[in-house]
Amino acid sequence: MTASDGAQAVTEETANNKPAPRSRADRTKAPKPMFGERTLLPMGEMAILLGQVLWSAVRHPRGYWGSVRDVMFDALKLCWIPLTISTVAFGFGAPGLQGGNIYLLFGIPERLGSFFVMASVREFAPWINAMIVAGVVGAAMTADLGARRVREEIDAMEVLGVDPIRDLIVPRVIGVTLITGLLDLVALTFGVIGGYLASVPVLGASTGAFLANFYANATLPDLWGSVLKTTMFGLIIGVVCCYKGLHAKGGPIGVGKAVNQAVVISFAMIYITNFLFTAILLGLNPDMQVYK
Repeated sequence: MTASDGAQAVTEETANNKPAPRSRADRTKAPKPMFGERTLLPMGEMAILLGQVLWSAVRHPRGYWGSVRDVMFDALKLCWIPLTISTVAFGFGAPGLQGGNIYLLFGIPERLGSFFVMASVREFAPWINAMIVAGVVGAAMTADLGARRVREEIDAMEVLGVDPIRDLIVPRVIGVTLITGLLDLVALTFGVIGGYLASVPVLGASTGAFLANFYANATLPDLWGSVLKTTMFGLIIGVVCCYKGLHAKGGPIGVGKAVNQAVVISFAMIYITNFLFTAILLGLNPDMQVYK
């Protein structure tokens, strides 16, 4: 074999082992974003959006209250039925029957009234309220704003000199914040009703003893803490869902992804806020942990 034949064989072998050329989609594929870009950057942008909403609402506190009223009314229509059913069912089933059976072992089912101060007022009523508002109202807000974004309606507003933060975001954030706090009163009432149904008709406690134990342990910090915490949940839902709607892209599929991300992020932030708020509230009011 001559030297030219050997060189030709090496060339053919190299050509056979040459990797296949990448497609245009592979060459143009964007690199995967880092953790900070996926998590920290959106959190900072949400904080900026919150600041813009508060600045716009405080600087010119007129002209948007009619839209706030409409947002609150629509949220009330969508949420009050699932909220009442969920709180009664949850109060009757989980803390009602399960907790009541434990008290029944000791012959004190009427003490379930004091237990519901912790179970309903502090915890599950605000939590269920926030979950329903995020899943119903928050998802609808994200879908509406995302559809406006992909149809370039928001871009057209900016070109025409109309502030989308003022006209679209401020009424939604304020309306969801206020109605979530007010719906907490409904959730508290029906949550306690669920516990009453488990304690009195099912477990045989007396109505007077159940109510006496409830009011003996219910404190003012319990009530205002529950409403304040739920109002904070509403603010979180409004900001997160509006942010995801404003930054939706990719057509209808992108809007669907934005809705899913908005609800999941709202849930996660609600869990974290609930833990921190309850820990701080109980730390500042240690007498709330003493049952009478």
